Amino acid sequence: MYCVKNLKDDLYWIGGNERRIALFENIYPVPNGVSYNSYIMLDEKTVVFDTVDKSVSGVFFENIEHILDGRKLDYLIVNHMEPDHAATIEEVLLRYPDLTIVCNEKAAKMIKQYFNFDIDSHVKLVKEMDVLNTGKHSLRFIMAPMVHWPEVMVTYDETDRVLFSADAFGTFGALNGNIFADEVNFKSEWLSEARRYYANIVGKYGPQVQALLSKAKTLDIDMVCPLHGPVWRKDISWFIEKYQKWSSYTPEENAITIVYASIYGNTENAINIIASKLADRGIKNIKIYDVSATHPSFIISEVFRCSHLVFASTTYNAGIFVNMETLINNIIAHNVRNRTIAIVENGSWAPTAGQLIRKKLSECKDITFLNNTISLRSALKKDQVNLVEQFVDEICDSISKCSG
Repeated sequence: MYCVKNLKDDLYWIGGNERRIALFENIYPVPNGVSYNSYIMLDEKTVVFDTVDKSVSGVFFENIEHILDGRKLDYLIVNHMEPDHAATIEEVLLRYPDLTIVCNEKAAKMIKQYFNFDIDSHVKLVKEMDVLNTGKHSLRFIMAPMVHWPEVMVTYDETDRVLFSADAFGTFGALNGNIFADEVNFKSEWLSEARRYYANIVGKYGPQVQALLSKAKTLDIDMVCPLHGPVWRKDISWFIEKYQKWSSYTPEENAITIVYASIYGNTENAINIIASKLADRGIKNIKIYDVSATHPSFIISEVFRCSHLVFASTTYNAGIFVNMETLINNIIAHNVRNRTIAIVENGSWAPTAGQLIRKKLSECKDITFLNNTISLRSALKKDQVNLVEQFVDEICDSISKCSG
């Protein structure tokens, strides 16, 4: 049975939702599931914008058949070749053999990598700012390489001012009947998953996202149709501003996140004391994460949000505790920059984690390390209270300067 949503007079959502999936890309937990968005336009020529993951292919084809209602499918536009959006391309072609596949040259090469059908006899290659006329609508193609794959492009409908944005402006989470972002409590219930999606999926490629945002500024956009998550028709500038901050690695908030690695609880206890003293000095909304209990993707999202980060790690095998090192490697891999960092280390006989954390995070650009580092020998002692006070004072002073 079909499940479609009408977005505009002749534009429909024909995607699917998956709530049983545990890991997106076999990496990222998706407790709220994920949507695979596809769209169809019924003009003089019919157009599908991207396909879906195999897991929802059944409802996808039922949706297409229902909307076409006996009409043939003329065009399939491929904005992104990742299999969660392109896995069913060959089956679409088998069902609609007169179809023309519209994509750029890099995407056509990837189609040959994934499939065995004769793409050359079905493809219409497009380049930057080419236009496809489908009757009433004029579709303009804008290249967006490395947002987040090299073949990515976006499609802009000049007639209805709709941007089909590929993975840009996507969000983790299955759609629960409401298709538009203004139909849900996006800021309170979806923003954290939008940030986590951006930070982990696209976050490494900030300069490329900035390039796409510069192109988007030249467009009059009334609706954004991403490949994951809600469709945007209101407050688009608010969401674009989030992307401006995230892609320029500008902290979203002057706030602090504390991440720790603790084996027997002593490092955790020190962090709880530090957090309490920060709160006593007026710091609000402090976040604390145990790297052994929280998936790195959630912490990466907080790293993109916050201006200040505290890393507290026990020393393990003369190095950084394993899960903490994994997180730090993820931070480096995502090109995080422009953050202020404080460090707490622990070690029963040779506390070396702090200097190793500092060395690793020095690979990131525009990182400020606070001077006061707390070095514990097994547990925090009374004679270190002054060190804790100085540590907290320096963090508070730094946050105050940022806020001022």
